[in-house]
Formats: sequence, C-alpha cells, structure tokens
Amino acid sequence: MVSGSTQGIGLAIAKELASLGASCTLLARNEDALRDVLQQLDRSAGQMHGYLVADFASAEQVRQAIANHVSHHKVHVLVNNTGGPPPGPIADAAPADFAKYFEQHILCNQILVQHCLPSMKADQYGRIINVISTSVKVPIENLGISNTIRGAVASWAKTLSLEVARYGITVNSILPGFTKTERLHALIRNIASRKNLEVADVWSQMESEVPAKRFGEAEEVAAVAAFLATPAAAYVNGTSIPVDGGRTGAM
Repeated sequence: MVSGSTQGIGLAIAKELASLGASCTLLARNEDALRDVLQQLDRSAGQMHGYLVADFASAEQVRQAIANHVSHHKVHVLVNNTGGPPPGPIADAAPADFAKYFEQHILCNQILVQHCLPSMKADQYGRIINVISTSVKVPIENLGISNTIRGAVASWAKTLSLEVARYGITVNSILPGFTKTERLHALIRNIASRKNLEVADVWSQMESEVPAKRFGEAEEVAAVAAFLATPAAAYVNGTSIPVDGGRTGAM
C-alpha cells in the first residue's frame, strides 16, 4: 500500500516495489491519475495491482477506503507518503492549519496503520515506511508548519516501532533532502518570489548547499524504501534515514 503514489517520490516507490515483484495498491485522491499510474506498474511476475481513492484532507475518507480494502486483502508493506504543508514562517501560521495538517499526516497514518497491523501481526511480517523530511533533524527555513508536523510524524513512528517489533514488524522513516519533485520546484519559486530573486539563482544556490552538488532523484529515495521493505532489512527498526546527498548537518 503506497499513499501519495500518483507523482513524485510516492510514484517512484510504487514503480520500484512493483518492479521487484510486489502487488501494489495505490492510494491518492485523483482517480484519473491513479488509473494512469496503474498502467505504468510492472506485471511481469503476475502482480495484481489496484488503487483506492481517498483525500487525506478527510481522515474519514481514508478510514472508509482502508477498512473496505483490508476486509478483502492483506497488507504487508505500508508506505505513508503525504504532501507537506505549504511554505511560510511559523510565526505567521494560522493555528487552525496545524490541526488541518496534523489530521492529514498523523491521524491518517494512524488510521492506515491500525487497519493494516492485523494482517502484519498474523503473518509475523510487516514493513511500515514513512516518507518525511530532513527537517526532523534540522528545521528548514520558511517551512514552519511542515517542520512541526514532520517532527511529530517521526516521533510517532519511533514510538510505534518499539511496540510492534516483537511481531516481525519494522517501522522506519526516510528523510528525503532536496529531491526533484514538484514540491521542490514550488519551494524554489516561493523563495525566489519572497526574496525577489531569479528562480535559476535560487536553484543554483540550493544545489551548491548539497555536498553531492546536485538534487536527488525520486528513484534514489525509492531504492531506500525498497530495501526497507525486504526481509534483508529485518533488523533495521525505528530509524530515520536521510537520503540527501549529505546535506543534513546532523549525525
């Protein structure tokens, strides 16, 4: 089960898992986009792919979709991947926006986990993988709400990992750095507009901050997610793994 799987990192993860033989269920709000992605997934090993339609702005929609799904299907790998809150300084953030994005991330993750855990426990195999951000280690400028909510997700995931490990279930978080997705483009445009700079100049400046001197590819993040989903990662649990070209200034 891969949420947010019609674009960017979520799409790359779904493609990578399918290419390794997994049957994938996509979860997103845009049914036309879901249908399109479904046709892109590898089926050479007899994989049976499907999709669920739900908007993460409504925890109840997510609950209904996953409850119906698990009544007929087992889920052994759950990838929690939800688009982040818009940019902006934390001092200017409306209090209601914290509640809004807490629901989209923490509440929806919790709902998905609670419905997927029974089959994971029954089969003594489960992988819960959360795509978050390097901001859980070092806050990112002008992402006030996002920094707050992403940190909450990391803490939630670590706590969960301690409770489910005895059942053969691992919980890990991936922290993408600057990755070439629409969210990064939007962030760069916002910075350029706010500081009255050229988009190309902001792009170059941000690239120069990465030791690898380039932005990451969504497929590079997907490769780490795929490893965490496998039996080879059985003893990797409760971690937050940056995939950022070395940029994060923390151990």
